[in-house]
Amino acid sequence: MVIISKDNRIINIGVLALQGAFREHINSIKKCGANALEIKFPQQLNEIDGLIIPGGESTTINKLMNKYNFKTHLDDFYKSGRAIYGTCAGLILIANKIINEDFGLNYIDIDVERNAYGRQIDSFEEYVTLSFDKTQKFKAVFIRAPKITRTGPGVDILSEINDNIILVRQNNVLASTFHPELQEDKRIHEYFLKMAGRSIN
Repeated sequence: MVIISKDNRIINIGVLALQGAFREHINSIKKCGANALEIKFPQQLNEIDGLIIPGGESTTINKLMNKYNFKTHLDDFYKSGRAIYGTCAGLILIANKIINEDFGLNYIDIDVERNAYGRQIDSFEEYVTLSFDKTQKFKAVFIRAPKITRTGPGVDILSEINDNIILVRQNNVLASTFHPELQEDKRIHEYFLKMAGRSIN
């Protein structure tokens, strides 16, 4: 699958590369047929059509974003309507509210609880249904995963397990509590690429 922009070029997806599982997202995007760039400086946001904020350590990523003055540039990127996808720690960072924390970019109207399933040893995999593609189940990998404890009225729920919401979308923002980049099924990355393609066309 190759997503073409309105000016007849392959779209560019950036992956925030300050800390965490950014290389796996880069590989996933390339396998989907789009261009993938490591984003290490805020000025690079001008070069991309969509942004993935990967899993990792949310507090560390937040400190590095502050160190390199990403906040204002990310706000402008979000307000421009370009697509953003946060996975695990990335979901925490873009949430409206993080329980017992004082940061959150407020790009999607959800409340989240960090490390809600337990420690690294409590990581697990689960086959889940995607609302936008029910042809077969998707293997979701949960590593020190957060939980979504509240969704606002404008948030679409795209997947759940055991009454826990794990994949959501609001306008140009997608978020998952799990790591789709850690296995070969690229349907969620393809869904995000379509979001990014529509946001610039």
